Amino acid sequence: MLGRTAAGLFWLTRYMERAENTARLAEAGFRMALTRAESNTEEWGSVITTAGCQQAYLEKHETIRSEKILDFLLRDKENPNSVLCGFHAARENARMTRTALTREVWEAINDAWMSVRDALRRPVSERDLPEVLSLVRGQGAQVRGAVTGTMLRNDIYNFMQIGTLVERADNTSRILDAKYYVLLPSSSSIGSSLDNVQWEMILRSASAERSFYWLNGGTVSPPAIADFLIFDARLPRSLAFCYDMITEYLGRLAEEYGESTPAHELAIRQENRLTALNIALVFEEGLHEFLTSFMAQNAAFSAQIETDYRFNE
Repeated sequence: MLGRTAAGLFWLTRYMERAENTARLAEAGFRMALTRAESNTEEWGSVITTAGCQQAYLEKHETIRSEKILDFLLRDKENPNSVLCGFHAARENARMTRTALTREVWEAINDAWMSVRDALRRPVSERDLPEVLSLVRGQGAQVRGAVTGTMLRNDIYNFMQIGTLVERADNTSRILDAKYYVLLPSSSSIGSSLDNVQWEMILRSASAERSFYWLNGGTVSPPAIADFLIFDARLPRSLAFCYDMITEYLGRLAEEYGESTPAHELAIRQENRLTALNIALVFEEGLHEFLTSFMAQNAAFSAQIETDYRFNE
């Protein structure tokens, strides 16, 4: 496969995942803000920090206001991490790699783009926000369903899955880091009802709330939730699941191309680190420090795979 085709497939699914993740962050911020009677600037400030676009937002807006942040995250054409830009970029990458996709996948991506574009033609009010966010998640699910149900399990599929998983791992780690390091107004809130509500919102933003309660009953604690989102390889959005599957897809690429690459070694190293740790060791090290290190290594892996498979050629 040509490097630019592999790049298009890899980034197609990254942009789709990023757009859906941005919608999830917007929903988490909205729900967390509802738990506070006073100013909700901490929640919305943490959302744009987590999305990696705080500086870009503050360059455009002087104050942190929920309606401006929602508009920036959902439909700002100058914000490359916005939902609108994500779906547009995914559609453009799909168009460039059209011959590598099944008709069903192309139509699902094209329909997703048109539906989201129409829904975001105007600023979204708080009243309409749940419906719009549900639409975004639903369109993302339809694209994943078309990919899973119609694509050959070959190098094309492998690059698409790796792109999804790299983006997903980054997002889960960012959500956890924002909660632990940014959201709480003071240490006195730790263990309070407010703290527990916010942790539950984190589970919801990762589509993990029901699964967590299936396994843990009504017990909610920060270590249990962090353990679930980091180490439980049964959860599709956990860090452990993402790197278990990344190494599997890289192994398939190695078989198909007849060689392993440095990216494969980085992925195995990341997977082994997750296997060797547990939540007690992570909290002893510091959750923020662990997540910062994980995100840096995840970014290094993404850059390495682009080099190994000559994405710029």
